[in-house]
Amino acid sequence: MGVIGLEQLNTFNRLSLNQITTDRLSLPEAVEACVRADIPWIALWRHKLAQTGLIEAKRLIRDSGLQVSSICRGGMFPAATAEERRQRMDDNRRAVEEAAELGADILVLVCGPAPDKDIAAARLMVEEGIAELVPYAESHGITLGIEPLHPMYAAERSVINLLSQANEIAERYRPNQVGVVVDVFHVWWDPALYEQIARAAGRIVGYHVSDWIVPTPDLLMGRGMMGDGVIDLRRIRKAVEAAGYNGPIEVEIFNKAIWELDGDESLALMKHRYLEHA
Repeated sequence: MGVIGLEQLNTFNRLSLNQITTDRLSLPEAVEACVRADIPWIALWRHKLAQTGLIEAKRLIRDSGLQVSSICRGGMFPAATAEERRQRMDDNRRAVEEAAELGADILVLVCGPAPDKDIAAARLMVEEGIAELVPYAESHGITLGIEPLHPMYAAERSVINLLSQANEIAERYRPNQVGVVVDVFHVWWDPALYEQIARAAGRIVGYHVSDWIVPTPDLLMGRGMMGDGVIDLRRIRKAVEAAGYNGPIEVEIFNKAIWELDGDESLALMKHRYLEHA
């Protein structure tokens, strides 16, 4: 990494680039940009890994000195047929293997939507899928991180929409087996947020930051850079840290305007906003 002062290094020692924030960059480009920006962590997406290849991705990460904060994603457990569910479990096992190869401790679970109108049955499939995956993940040294998604994604991406739901599932396992991921975009609105963060003490395995823009320009692609919206980022961070989390802080932003920025410009902005607002 570049030469920077110790004080600045300590300021950013928990900062992680979630790859989706620079979606136009390939994995090699994102790694190089992190090195230039002295960002010590990166969160990897599996479609980017597939483009680069696992062996090359492992070499890039090793040679760069970056640490991998998480792999996204596993999950998507509910399915209409037993065969489809089997295929999804096979993919989850591959995701565990990829995380282990790349030195990540956490596989983020986006749990998946219902294949029909029975959301209760879909949630049961999620619980059963996690139960099946836990022994395999543990054998590879990987902790599963359940990420609740905002309720607007219930029909398309996940039937786990509250931190309380994620906590309820995680509490059935040891903290090294299953934890929860707190993404401010998904949970900031929840009246029980701070109660549930406290409940998750010792089980928070990931913390993701962005902002909620008003008016929201797009349900998926409308996340803002920290400071552009209404989320009380500092309060949430304090609560997460009070619950024992001192790991990487991932900046995860789906926004075409940010994607169109030059990679170095995007990371410079990310560092500035992280310092000022997160």
